[in-house]
Amino acid sequence: MGILDVDQQKLVEKTAEELKSIIEMPEWAHYVKTSPARERPPLRDDWYYLRAASILKYVYKLGPIGVSKLSRKYGGRKNRGMAPEHFYRGSRKIIRYILQQLEKAGLVEMKKDGQYKGRIITPKGHKLLALAARKVEKDGNV
Repeated sequence: MGILDVDQQKLVEKTAEELKSIIEMPEWAHYVKTSPARERPPLRDDWYYLRAASILKYVYKLGPIGVSKLSRKYGGRKNRGMAPEHFYRGSRKIIRYILQQLEKAGLVEMKKDGQYKGRIITPKGHKLLALAARKVEKDGNV
């Protein structure tokens, strides 16, 4: 089984557990909203690591990918009262900061491939995702 063949939510949770020892959650992450479409900050204390794991998975799946495209993935509809809902992109600061931390840890790298440029996953990042996928597969069979 491959990385994308297992339950994606469990894969992100297992990867987030692994990332807790690799990257550090910034102090401002307890107070920040993840998008203008959100009314409140995330409820989970470990949301930052879950977002980092999810970004790592998307870089594996769609790379080379940049901050702008990822912000569309994490956007949502904003409740504007009586006015119709409108789509707002996710916070690019959070995505950029996570990508910089993943790059510093050696899990992703910047790549320019012809007209496409963005971040791609490194062998170390692929190994981390594959390890998490094996753990999910093993837990699912027990």
